[in-house]
Amino acid sequence: MTVPYTLTRVGVLMTAEPGNDLEAEGVLNPATGHTPDGTLYLLPRLVATGNVSRVGLAEVLLDDGVPAGVRREGVVLAPDEGWERGKNNAGVEDPRVTYVPSLGLHVMTYVAYGPLGPKPALAVSSDLREWRRLGPLHFEYQPSLDTDLNLFPNKDTVFFPEPVPGPDGEPSYAMLHRPMWDLGWFREGEGVHLPAGVTDDRPGIWVSFVPVAEVAADVRNLVHLRQHRLVAMSEHPFEELKIGAGPAPLRVPEGWLVIHHGVTGEQPAGFDPTTQKVRYAAGALILDPADVTRVIARTSEPLMVPETEEEKVGTVGNVVFPTAIEEVDGVRYVFYGMADAAIGVARLDRTE
Repeated sequence: MTVPYTLTRVGVLMTAEPGNDLEAEGVLNPATGHTPDGTLYLLPRLVATGNVSRVGLAEVLLDDGVPAGVRREGVVLAPDEGWERGKNNAGVEDPRVTYVPSLGLHVMTYVAYGPLGPKPALAVSSDLREWRRLGPLHFEYQPSLDTDLNLFPNKDTVFFPEPVPGPDGEPSYAMLHRPMWDLGWFREGEGVHLPAGVTDDRPGIWVSFVPVAEVAADVRNLVHLRQHRLVAMSEHPFEELKIGAGPAPLRVPEGWLVIHHGVTGEQPAGFDPTTQKVRYAAGALILDPADVTRVIARTSEPLMVPETEEEKVGTVGNVVFPTAIEEVDGVRYVFYGMADAAIGVARLDRTE
């Protein structure tokens, strides 16, 4: 099976507002969602001086039904908790928002850049404005992996919008994520610690599950993930360095469509984006709806690579970083970060 989808640029949706201190270092990598009245909103990552990130809220303005601009409405999540702040860093970064109808909630996964570096966290909302933190994500110990996933930095976390079968067949909420195995950034000389059965140290896409029944009893159980499985590793030249999930998986006739980023180039140890010499491109996977740990198709060539000035020049040059998909008047649009400095939009089409 091939992946019968294409991305076509529409334009730049949002850039940093001159004179706005909260956006001094860029706007990027947004989440999206609809409020109960149907209005489409962007939840961009706003980066202030010193690389301190917050999550904003901005109404998406349409021009003949096409996303064309935004109207800012302030900040909805800031690094207010101690575990979201270190002595030399702070941030709530790269939100992904999935509306889960069975819960009646928007589920936001985000990166809390706290004392031990980037750790995944979760918050929920009914209206996109008021967010309730459920706390850092917790990965249950799994003896077969011979390690504790909570030890590792983790990014690119996003939930499926509806329950799927877990590895044991039980209906479950599932979350994609991307653990990083090199602990040298935290403890000098510690190096790479791979789980049992994993021989490739490049970051790839994993999935973990929470039984529906447990979340129905208490939504706070959504942070208690288990049954961890590797989904996909880098396979093709455009994703040689690493891959990570982007927007919430989209149910399509072929299965679950996962738009992902693939990275090539050189990325030194640590998390300083200014030291990276990389290219981020957009690709896609299709997962089996009966078993979301199984990839049934993937792109061997990227759907989009950095080509425009906004994508090639910024805080980190040569980056297209898809993070959200929304439908407007029957047309699907992908929202993406541009060179870690601006936000673009592209049309997602299915080829015949």
